[in-house]
Amino acid sequence: MDAMAEPVRVEGGLLEQLYLRHATEAVRFAYLLTGDRALAEDLVQDAFLRVSGRLLYLRDEGAFYGYLRRAIVNLSRSSGRRRQVERRYLERTAAEVPLASLDPDTAEREAMRVALLELSERQRAAIVLRFYEDLSEAQIAEVLRCRPGTVKSLISRGVEALRDVVTIEG
Repeated sequence: MDAMAEPVRVEGGLLEQLYLRHATEAVRFAYLLTGDRALAEDLVQDAFLRVSGRLLYLRDEGAFYGYLRRAIVNLSRSSGRRRQVERRYLERTAAEVPLASLDPDTAEREAMRVALLELSERQRAAIVLRFYEDLSEAQIAEVLRCRPGTVKSLISRGVEALRDVVTIEG
């Protein structure tokens, strides 16, 4: 009986190690994609569940985060309807809290968060993967399942849209 219980403990131990190693950065990544902390945590949990089913087939532990990141991107795309509701809510409540009354750093972060949410899902994903995850255009193309030229276009148009919305004061 002990021999049969051992593989379960090893797999559980591996999943636990991978969770402890990657959960925090995965939640940050998902938050940048969604703009909602609770949704980001839910997406990461769901992504871990999806990827954990493939742990037995994982040859390289270093590849795990790539699979996890792709699962997070796919899950965030699936939650588009929820984000539309959030955008409408933010538009209604944005006028209620003037950003000038907040700490300047907080106001800038909030303005950037709101501006990111205004981008299309693909633009937001490309920008977050490029500037937060520091992936190359080829890696982003693999995650988003598109061509590198499309990634360049998404990033270029997204950055231009962010420049129009967020003014950086020096």
